[in-house]
Amino acid sequence: MSTPRNDLPPKRTTRPSTRGTHPRRGSSVAGHRRVRQAPVPEPQRISAYRRWYGTLHPSLQLIGLQLWMPLFFIVGFCLCYVFAFHAPHPHDVPVALVGSDPTLVAAVGKALPGEYVFHVYDSLASAKRDVLAGSMAVAYDPSANEFFKASAHQFQVASLVPATLSAVLEAGGTAAPRITELAPLPTYDEYGTVSMYVMLAWCIGGYMVAMFIGIMGGPLRHRTRMAVIVIGGLVISLITNTLAGPVVGAIHGHFVPLVLIAWGWIVAIGLAVNGLSYFAGRFIAAPAMICFVFLSMPSSGGAYPKWFMPEPFAWLNNVVVGSSMVDMIKHQIYGVGPGLTRGLVTMACYAGAGLVLMYVGKMWWEHRRIRAIVTGRTTMFQDAQNANREFLGKQRDQELERHGLTSTETGTLTVLRDDEWEDDRANGDVFMGGRDGLETDSTPTGRIPVVRSGERGGPAGRPGGTTAGPRTRPVPWVDASRAPVRSDAPARSGARPGGTVEDRPHGRHADR
Repeated sequence: MSTPRNDLPPKRTTRPSTRGTHPRRGSSVAGHRRVRQAPVPEPQRISAYRRWYGTLHPSLQLIGLQLWMPLFFIVGFCLCYVFAFHAPHPHDVPVALVGSDPTLVAAVGKALPGEYVFHVYDSLASAKRDVLAGSMAVAYDPSANEFFKASAHQFQVASLVPATLSAVLEAGGTAAPRITELAPLPTYDEYGTVSMYVMLAWCIGGYMVAMFIGIMGGPLRHRTRMAVIVIGGLVISLITNTLAGPVVGAIHGHFVPLVLIAWGWIVAIGLAVNGLSYFAGRFIAAPAMICFVFLSMPSSGGAYPKWFMPEPFAWLNNVVVGSSMVDMIKHQIYGVGPGLTRGLVTMACYAGAGLVLMYVGKMWWEHRRIRAIVTGRTTMFQDAQNANREFLGKQRDQELERHGLTSTETGTLTVLRDDEWEDDRANGDVFMGGRDGLETDSTPTGRIPVVRSGERGGPAGRPGGTTAGPRTRPVPWVDASRAPVRSDAPARSGARPGGTVEDRPHGRHADR
């Protein structure tokens, strides 16, 4: 039986090339795997406008690149708030009519066409229930000539609709109807606007936490981002409910339920904005405010109901977070509105959409980041930031130099000194050592020349005079083997040529 030979060369796995020992083109090399190289994108093209903009002062560049924010606010307020609230007018307002009254329906349709829609109810109890739930604006019982309203659900509807319909009834010869309140507002919320402003505080807190995470926390992991959103949401919820309740007195009681409701909404809004931030970058404030402020506020029903808002705000009442939040607040505080089910479903939808956007957006953001690194692409804002950083560094150095200071590479400050005013050994302190934070090369243990009182003149009685005794004058230490020697010192055994002595330890003072 033969044994393997270990001294033989290994068998080649590729045929040798005719031009040398390299394998043929296209053949595989043992132990290696061919890696497909991704195509390199084209380099970034800089426009003439961007080159001109880069010549401006760095601080002016940053200011100009942030002016989109006030312009966005101006456009948003005009197109959303001014357009929605400049002329609220009723349209298709649902009215619960107990029984039938063809005369009233015909009179209202003739006097106010397209403004009111009557729904016939067989039971007064069911009509009152729908008024409290908010699906009906008011209920009217022709047999008793009585209106039923719920001011706690919508103060504007409870004030305008009965007054308008009463005028139509009186014009037709009917006596002035009686108005019954089903859910009155408390004295600390006379116009029913507390829920709207509390909702606005929750929305702003939720989107701002996620907005700053998106602007400054791009490389953070999902778990870190979500932890900041959850903890920040709890803090904002506690602060807003404490201020609106015990401090201001706009809400009495219901502290724990409102804290939980606010916490859930802030987290849901934060997750949605966090997902959008991967796609919007530093412009995340624009889509966040559009979704959760500019569109949510007019469509929430807090100021005016959806039956008084123009399109698209009337339709957006079904999907914006503001309407669900206002309904949940009113249901918790006053017991009116559609209940908590609709709000919880909307909250879950926004949170789920945020999680999906986070998952997809993270991969897309990393792809854009790698592409920017490979191609060296930069944005105008990044160029302005780099230019401003360099400008501030130069300005800092100039300011320090005017005050006799200079900065080092380690960030420490040193004094600019004239030549020969300070001994070279006095560079540090007893804790940190040398000026650069390092220990000196060696310990100065060499000879120190002595200046006797007779060799140094000076006024008597003053330091350095004839009565001051011997003084020492420090000299820079170079090396123990090259210790300075007095020129008048007698030669001793072991002295080396050139005036130096043997390498041996010395005392603290020279021989006198």
